[in-house]
Amino acid sequence: MFRLPLLCAPAVLALALSGVPAAAAPGLPSTNVAWMPAAADADIDRAFAQAREQKKPVLLYWGATWCPPCNQLKATFFNRQDFAQQARNFVAVHVDGDRPGAQKLGARFKVRGYPTVILMGADGAEITRLASDADPTQMMAALQAGLAGGRPIKLVLADARAGKTLSPNEWRMLAFHGWEVDEGQTVPATERPAVLAELAARSPAGDAETTTRLWLKALGASDDGKGLKPDGALRQRVDRVLGEPSLARAHLDVLAGEVSDIVKVLAPEDGVERRALAERYDVALARLQSDATLSRGDRLSALIGRIQLARLGQPRDALQPNLPPTLVREVRETVQRFDREITDGYERQAVITSGAYALARAGLWADSDALLQANLARSHSAYYLMSQLAGNLRRQGRTDEALRWYQASFDQAVGPATRLQWGAGYLGALVDLAPQDASRIEKAAAQLFTEAAADKGAFYERSARSLQRVGTKLNEWNKTGSQAAVLQRLRRQLDGVCAAVDAADGQRAACEAVLKPRG
Repeated sequence: MFRLPLLCAPAVLALALSGVPAAAAPGLPSTNVAWMPAAADADIDRAFAQAREQKKPVLLYWGATWCPPCNQLKATFFNRQDFAQQARNFVAVHVDGDRPGAQKLGARFKVRGYPTVILMGADGAEITRLASDADPTQMMAALQAGLAGGRPIKLVLADARAGKTLSPNEWRMLAFHGWEVDEGQTVPATERPAVLAELAARSPAGDAETTTRLWLKALGASDDGKGLKPDGALRQRVDRVLGEPSLARAHLDVLAGEVSDIVKVLAPEDGVERRALAERYDVALARLQSDATLSRGDRLSALIGRIQLARLGQPRDALQPNLPPTLVREVRETVQRFDREITDGYERQAVITSGAYALARAGLWADSDALLQANLARSHSAYYLMSQLAGNLRRQGRTDEALRWYQASFDQAVGPATRLQWGAGYLGALVDLAPQDASRIEKAAAQLFTEAAADKGAFYERSARSLQRVGTKLNEWNKTGSQAAVLQRLRRQLDGVCAAVDAADGQRAACEAVLKPRG
């Protein structure tokens, strides 16, 4: 790949550093479905009233314009004809995280991560959350299972654990439920491996796909190899999945996304057994990577899985990992090819950011930086690429350049929740990389508090967590008391903000806690 020199797009950077973010309105996820945009409780209430009148469930999609996996959904799932046909059976609601009341809605529905897709009954009971990283065909099957089952996931889970008989659709709901995005409402994260293994053991013998998926999810939930204790039968099951192309494809999202944890559970020690498993795993992922019937995003996830496999046993933060030269060449060539081929803007936002990540994980930092810079003018949310570029430069020790791009990404960020999130990232980078620059740090914090004062949703969900991070970094910066005067000025400003915040829902308390010294 031709390497663009850093700051090779002066017009883009000049605009970014102007400090004037562009105006943009959130778009609907697709044009083939009558999405109802929601930004307040009243919007949601209207959607549920319509659902009750029409005797339909509600499908709520929570996302953001910049979010790569959200863009992947738009490029591969929401635009499908079969999704449009299924949409006749539910009321489709879209909550963009940057709409005025979106973060309050996030608190109402206990959603944090973008994207989250929830199927709910007309009475508001949650039926299931879809695993949005699944293959689009399987997401559709999971949606159909939820529509056919209709019972809340909590009741289905309780009956399964009690040994009661479930329908095939209900077992499928359990297998494809978005456990990682339900915020522990069904099962606490620490208990997830054991519960998934319990479900796998109880699942019907005749439904091999459901059983296998539950076992794989249990393995993947065993963080860093801690959790599930496998036996010979489970190892054989995984080997069968790796060896059969149709099975590997059916479980691509888990195999690729949880590769490190799966290998660490099945082969805890670095040695002959782990290397043999990694070789079989790599063959399966390489086959998926070359499967032209899969989306570019899914093929890239298989390639990233191969990189993660090759990095096992090496330091997690190694800038130049020891990888097979053939794999490094494949990474470069695959990302270059996808960059040339993509014509859809949604797909570009998803695939280019993943491609840049793959290049960086393979130690191809110059290629990753160049890819991001080359796509700034082609991205509808260039500030996301800017922040990724800043992270690259930071890891390479190029501090001044990193800070310029962190600032650029903040200056260009669009939407209240996004600006607080990007601003928190910029301020955190300043504290870490330029703690001596007190005026710049104070200016950034003051700007964030000013923007929070203008945003009625600033102390809900993601926005609240962004501001909490700001407070944590500022207190960390002042841990010796050397910046007490700055903190005092910022606390006075924040006191004025908090005085105007509604005390309901604990929002004023959340505001007042931002700059409280942590014990």
